[in-house]
Amino acid sequence: MSTWEDRPPSWTFLTHHARVLIEVARDPEVRVRDLAARIGITERGVQKILADLHHDGYLTRERVGRRNHYGLNLDEHFRYPTEAGVPIRLLIDILIQADPTGQA
Repeated sequence: MSTWEDRPPSWTFLTHHARVLIEVARDPEVRVRDLAARIGITERGVQKILADLHHDGYLTRERVGRRNHYGLNLDEHFRYPTEAGVPIRLLIDILIQADPTGQA
């Protein structure tokens, strides 16, 4: 008989978009390949999410040599109507402070 610790979660509280934002906040020079590995999705999925976040003003990107440097607009608000007045800064701050890797 397996315990809940042995099984991967079937759902999560955070979307992949939120996870990308958090990882970019932790490392603004993170590579798409590394984001994909950390989050557990494809590189193409990460590229799509980065494009969504950039298009909607949550993320900026600047080419520095062969790499991208990302910036976050932490004053941008959540999109869902019930949280529309809340800036994403609150989520990022909470999760960066609670960084389980001890890097924050």
